[in-house]
Amino acid sequence: MKDLRTLLNTLNPDAGLAERHVWLIRLFEWIRGDESSVQACASRLQTFIAAVEAQPELRARLQAWWHTLIQTVDITTLLADFGFAPRTAFMSELAERLRRKILPGTPETTDASELFPLVAPTRFDAQWMSALEEAQITQLVALLSAEPEADTLHWQHSLMDALTYCTAQIRATGFAPELRLRMDRGLGDVRAFHALPGDIEDLRSALFGSHRDEAQLQAVIARYRDRLDACRTAVNSVYAHLEENGISIGMVFRLRQLRARIMRVRELLDALLSPAPAMMAVKLLVRRVVIAQEGKSIGALISANSTLLSAKMAERSAETGEHYITRDRAEYKEMLGKAMGGGAVTALTTLLKFTVVAIGLSAFWSGFWASVAYAGTFIMIQLLHFTLATKQPAMTAPAMAAKLKDIKSADAVNDFVDEVTHLVRSQVAAVFGNVFMVVPAVLLVNAVVLLLLGHSMISHKDAMHVFETLTLLGPTLLWAAFTGVILFSSSMVAGWAENWFVLHRLDSAIRHNPRFTAVLGAGRAARWSAFMRENISGFASNISLGFMLGLIPAFTGFFGFELEARHVTLSTGQLAAAAASLGLETLKLPIFWWCVASIPLIGALNLGVSFYFAFRLALQAHNVSGVDRARIRAVIWARWRSHPRSFFVPE
Repeated sequence: MKDLRTLLNTLNPDAGLAERHVWLIRLFEWIRGDESSVQACASRLQTFIAAVEAQPELRARLQAWWHTLIQTVDITTLLADFGFAPRTAFMSELAERLRRKILPGTPETTDASELFPLVAPTRFDAQWMSALEEAQITQLVALLSAEPEADTLHWQHSLMDALTYCTAQIRATGFAPELRLRMDRGLGDVRAFHALPGDIEDLRSALFGSHRDEAQLQAVIARYRDRLDACRTAVNSVYAHLEENGISIGMVFRLRQLRARIMRVRELLDALLSPAPAMMAVKLLVRRVVIAQEGKSIGALISANSTLLSAKMAERSAETGEHYITRDRAEYKEMLGKAMGGGAVTALTTLLKFTVVAIGLSAFWSGFWASVAYAGTFIMIQLLHFTLATKQPAMTAPAMAAKLKDIKSADAVNDFVDEVTHLVRSQVAAVFGNVFMVVPAVLLVNAVVLLLLGHSMISHKDAMHVFETLTLLGPTLLWAAFTGVILFSSSMVAGWAENWFVLHRLDSAIRHNPRFTAVLGAGRAARWSAFMRENISGFASNISLGFMLGLIPAFTGFFGFELEARHVTLSTGQLAAAAASLGLETLKLPIFWWCVASIPLIGALNLGVSFYFAFRLALQAHNVSGVDRARIRAVIWARWRSHPRSFFVPE
């Protein structure tokens, strides 16, 4: 009570702008207390009301303060624009949220949207304000307002201004070319945005005109609501276009903002027509508290606006991943052959890697040229239609997750487990083919180098260093798991690049752009278009994977905590080169056998971690829910006990 007495004594309607607003912040702090009880807040508010009612002079000061507050502070932005990005761009909103997290706000403002987060900064404010009863709110209104009718009219005009502002924003966004051109013109709702200004002016005239006609007002409101529904239908049609023609986070952000503004208009319209304006005002303020809390989260912003992009990336990866799953003996043999081809090319990767190291460049340039070597040979594997085993899991996981959407019966579960066995078998074949072939290929390359140059691919010292980096007794398994994250990341880059290629219709540009056709000719331009459309995902994946494998150690080493990569095929090739350098004496070294023991574990972690992250993302992207995962695990385990061979070779 002592704090309340001090607070009431400092109430001064003639104080400066900042001082008046600081008093309001202090009042809310006193009502909030220690945030332990909603009922305690209601009791403190009642105590405040009783204390002011008992002192006529204090009540007069409070009413004068309130009148000054509503006349000087613009509430339109709080009602209409609070919670929306200042510019309808994802990066602008991201920067704005970062700014709000880092920089403090000031109460010296006439913008209610800036003042309100300082007055009600916690989610608890929404809880205690929601718990207020109508009788208490009526008491508070009578306490604050010397002229209730004038204040009610001021409130209605503020709501009308907020509606006008929101409607203008909806119309402007609806006219944005990137949205308007993607709306389905067959719906007939695209032109609904044109008539919104006329609807809002009709509403203002019907509501505040000298001769208010209730029937006319209801007709205007009904027409305005119908127009908003038409606008929303037109907006929804854009999503169907995005599903077919690619997605961008920026466009999804604009669509979400537009739909949220339409919902905001409905909220404001309900408040404007409510017979209990004070109760609606409290509900709007409670909603603003929640919006303020939601608007602080950077993670929520990214998650909400990247869901569709994740879904599209998962979908495109699923389409690619189907090619990596073998279901019969012929496909299994084909996969084994492609994997052996990939292993043979990886021997060249090993040679180029050790050549770059032998040159002795600085850390960055050594990493850069190693990245070029990795990316170049990975693309060679792609163009020769060979397979690099560790690229499979991130592609096949979305294909598996997509099948989970339709699991309803025991037969569906068994079909899914069949796919699991096909998948495991395919990846085992790919890893085996890579590893089986890279060893003799590296030995052959080493023999050629020895014949031409008179020395092995690497020196004895470098060979021992390879053993030390690959031994199971070191951090090898940690780096192998980290490499799984790199492999998953490269698949995400692949999905994003293909989506970007489709979104900007680059295949059509290559095929039909006059400058391209003038240089290439129509036939060649068409072939280039089809080639790029088919291979853009692989190019992006291979280039990003190569540069991550080469540059991440260089960049992280600069900061003193070097993160290394352990790729099963590359590690096997390096181990073979080290063994070739030392000759048969290698077989007597215990460290060599520790390295050999690490190879299957490196492969398992590369595959497992990559698949895990891709599968989790695909489950979220496909909105897979309600699946009895324990039942699926039980069936997989039963299959393993009864037919373990099916996980390794086709029946």
